[in-house]
Amino acid sequence: MTAALPGRAVVAVYAAAACLTAAALGQVAWSGLAGPMNALTFGICIAVGELARSGAAAGAGAPAAVEGAWGREPAPLAAAGALAYALLGECAGRPTGHSPLQVVAVVVAGTLAGAVPHVARGRGPGPDHVARRVLTVGFAAVCFQPLYHSGALEHRIGHGPLHALFLLVLLVLTLLCDAVLAAVLLAARPGYPYGPLLRDELRALPGIGSAVCATGAVIALAVAVAGLWALPVFCVPLLLTQLSFRRYAAVRTTYRQTIASLARATEIAGYTPPGHARRVAALSTAVGREMRLSGPELTVLEYAALMHDIGQLSLVDPVPDGATAVLPAAEQRRIALLGGAVVRRTGVPPAVAAVVEQQADPYREQSLPARIVRTVNAYEDLAQGSGGSAGGALAALERLRLGTGHDYEPAVVESLARVLARGGLGPVPPG
Repeated sequence: MTAALPGRAVVAVYAAAACLTAAALGQVAWSGLAGPMNALTFGICIAVGELARSGAAAGAGAPAAVEGAWGREPAPLAAAGALAYALLGECAGRPTGHSPLQVVAVVVAGTLAGAVPHVARGRGPGPDHVARRVLTVGFAAVCFQPLYHSGALEHRIGHGPLHALFLLVLLVLTLLCDAVLAAVLLAARPGYPYGPLLRDELRALPGIGSAVCATGAVIALAVAVAGLWALPVFCVPLLLTQLSFRRYAAVRTTYRQTIASLARATEIAGYTPPGHARRVAALSTAVGREMRLSGPELTVLEYAALMHDIGQLSLVDPVPDGATAVLPAAEQRRIALLGGAVVRRTGVPPAVAAVVEQQADPYREQSLPARIVRTVNAYEDLAQGSGGSAGGALAALERLRLGTGHDYEPAVVESLARVLARGGLGPVPPG
């Protein structure tokens, strides 16, 4: 997929969400609310869920390796409440009568109301998050509400097992819709190929997305029988879980910042050029996506790339530009092992330390993440040594290709070339 196509796709997604929102607000302003108490209650539920959101959405500024299922849906209570309203046909046995456009209007109003405090602090939901919410909930409402209120759903399916099966199929389609939208929005960024992103989103479907959809369906069914009192009964446990996870997410954020700070130790001490670790980590992660690594593998790759030079702190005198390739093999091995030992004491997964320790091994004995870090690090050294010009970047890439016989994995070098070609051939700019 070319760079222009994702850009046009993002514009189309935003335009569709904006048009749907405008139509929904216009209909509500013209015709008023059907079942205002239901609309108000679910709107409050969505607003409370947004107030308790765990931070920026993954699609609105995620780190190089998007971590955690909850990063994909930072406001699960709001998402579940929105989906429940889209699937609500009755309240305490009485038909509700709201249209799909009213569902969208209530969801937008609740989302914006709950986002106000976050926006005031500069941490509000990004346009990607809002557009996905509007289109996904609108899709579910359009598939359910007309069929239910026209009587076609009851006439053809009834209220037995087939009704539950219909909801299950609808939830699966809703999850697929959300996954496609998320991949399209992320693919608009340089270094984010659509195919691997869509695969990662599909892999994540059994996680938080499935939990949100299942909770939304259960809330809708419970409100249909017991009325609006069922809403807090089912929402309070999810809210408490979400609030608890906010603390966990804060710890994870601090953890990643600590790793990034530790990675800068070699730069501050003068062993590596400024920004070297961040550039290697960003480019390594882009190559990892190109090679279809999963989300957890990208996290390991990013952490290892950030700390791959930490063993240089054991040197008495810095190597010029931090390029350890000029050192004897035994010295390279010692630096790699010392770096791995330091990494193990930081508490990161053992796989991260293993990648750092493998940097001095022959590439055929390395894991794929270690091969990626080795190749990208060599490219960064060669490209920065040439002054960062386009000609120097081309020469650096050619030298890597010449070394594929014994130093670098050919598939990694070609993936690096594709990443660089998409983003403009040249070194990654300083972070």
